[in-house]
Amino acid sequence: MDLDAYTAAHRADWDRLTELGASRRLTGTQADELIERYQAGATQLSAIKSTAGSTLEGDRLSVGLSRARLRFTGVSANVLAQIPRFFLAQLPAALYRLRWLTLAVAVVTFAVAALYAVWAFNDPQVLANLGTDAQLAQIANEDFVGYYSANPAASFTGLVWTNNAWIAAQCIAFGIVGVYVPFIILQNAMNLGTTAAVMFAYDKGDVFFLYIAPHGLLELTAIFVAAAGGLLIFWAWIAPGARTRGQALAEDGRALFTVAIGLAFVLLVSGIIEGFVTSQPWPWPVKIGIGAVALGAFLAYMIVVGGRAFRAGETGDLGEFEAGSTRIYSA
Repeated sequence: MDLDAYTAAHRADWDRLTELGASRRLTGTQADELIERYQAGATQLSAIKSTAGSTLEGDRLSVGLSRARLRFTGVSANVLAQIPRFFLAQLPAALYRLRWLTLAVAVVTFAVAALYAVWAFNDPQVLANLGTDAQLAQIANEDFVGYYSANPAASFTGLVWTNNAWIAAQCIAFGIVGVYVPFIILQNAMNLGTTAAVMFAYDKGDVFFLYIAPHGLLELTAIFVAAAGGLLIFWAWIAPGARTRGQALAEDGRALFTVAIGLAFVLLVSGIIEGFVTSQPWPWPVKIGIGAVALGAFLAYMIVVGGRAFRAGETGDLGEFEAGSTRIYSA
């Protein structure tokens, strides 16, 4: 090997590796570039050592590689110290990115649910297919309301929380396949619409809304957000733009993992409302007011706090991490 020629051919790459390794802050693209250059540099250092042994240029490259390696394998800062940033910047920014898609999912869901409700309510044969008159009367007069008090409040809260959190996680995790999220949206809309039709058919329409509203305002919104996240993952795969498909999926996937974590907390709140508020014999304005306040707080967090964080450059990407006293930011 002509060491001088080899060094001259790769000098610019090594200088760039050193520059990235010394940077205090990296974008997602720069972080990916750092890893790629580290891998290439490690191969080149191996070639130098195998042919020329210990050399000045090899030692310099080794130092650059060591600095680069510390950027993505160094000891992380205290995780607890990063929690405020997660809740005040990363999570709301990730939610903010989904605001319009969430609205679109909500509109589609309610439109489909309304169509199912009107169809089933006006067609006795459709209602008959859902059950006998005695079975439907049982649902409308007893089972629908009894569902919310059939179990102790704490265990019921845990049940609905884990079920809804699992659905939300599935929407995000399986969104890439394209058909899963539309299937979930259609299934939820159909169930909502047919249940409403049964309740209205037996003059229990007011009961339907009064028992759905306290927890449903926040719960359904959280599911809409999860569905929006799944659709965004699918779109990143279909139309990655200037990014490669792998890069688009990695970047958006990390951001939406942030959303999945956040929605677990949101659905815990809606589960608590469903378990401890919906079935209580309190005035309906109080119960629905609690749900409305919870929804209002979430929307303010998503739009106001999230908008501020997003405009400040936050993306919600959990690929952002600290290594020692420096940070790597993946966009």
